[in-house]
Amino acid sequence: MLVSFGFVSTALELHDSSPAKTMTYATYSKRDSELRLQQLIAITKKNLESTLRVLHYCVAHQLPLHRMSSSIVPLATHPDVNWDYLKYTWREFAEIGALVKKYDLRTSMHPNQFTLFTSPREEVTQNAVKDLMYHYDMLSAMGIADSSYLNIHVGGAYGDKEDALRRFYENIKTLPVTILKRMTLENDDKTFHAEETLDVCEQLGVPMMYDFHHDQANPSIPLSEIMPRFVKTWEGTGRPPKVHLSSPKNEKQYRSHHDFVSLDYVLPFFKEAAKHTDTLDVMIEAKEKDRAALRLIAKVEKVRGFKRLSGGTILM
Repeated sequence: MLVSFGFVSTALELHDSSPAKTMTYATYSKRDSELRLQQLIAITKKNLESTLRVLHYCVAHQLPLHRMSSSIVPLATHPDVNWDYLKYTWREFAEIGALVKKYDLRTSMHPNQFTLFTSPREEVTQNAVKDLMYHYDMLSAMGIADSSYLNIHVGGAYGDKEDALRRFYENIKTLPVTILKRMTLENDDKTFHAEETLDVCEQLGVPMMYDFHHDQANPSIPLSEIMPRFVKTWEGTGRPPKVHLSSPKNEKQYRSHHDFVSLDYVLPFFKEAAKHTDTLDVMIEAKEKDRAALRLIAKVEKVRGFKRLSGGTILM
């Protein structure tokens, strides 16, 4: 099994590389119209510059995957701001897309936990659609919307899972088909477990983003039953099946992510996954981001029978 690795958002080994610098609405409101616009443009350009730097870092370390920040554009979806950020930053977005395409990086984004389709409140669904459109528009400006994925969770249960799922299937119809085709659904650590998420993915015909740590915190069926169904959801996408890997902070804070990823914790997953697929994409979700990804790769390559093929790929 050929396994490719990546990390989330920023590279901690780079100086001042956060792509998520922001401006609060309170600060925005205190500025005159010209100053606040100039500050929004400056912050966005800085975030795009940082994104480009982080992607160059991925290329240098031969890491084929990267999840870009959702917070590149400050106040992008705020109803009282609604500024035309692409008018001022299209060149920077295009430069990022050119780099992604040149090195065939597999990119994604992960809107926050409030982007969901199970809420009984109509405005929550409307905001979810708006947020996903913002993400899709950024990817489109980069020219990579047809090769990147937007990952969300099914959502909250609001005291009744069956009713929440009914709302999900109804509310998801408000999402443009172009975005639905680029969406993945991830099992979560409290509510919709892996089997339930698989059911939804199979019903909608979208790939599942399997999270091993979440599955351990919120278990359902055995991993041996999850894997073949999970792999099948990625058929026809042109991409390897993709998973999220992290390990718990400690037993008392089991759902929280550790700074790094424990090899002992994830090795059983790798061994089971190898029975079901020849390729796998792994997004590391540890607090230490790039450091955690590179440390895990260095440990994995020392396992007997495993061979490191490049900076970010392992043959298992």
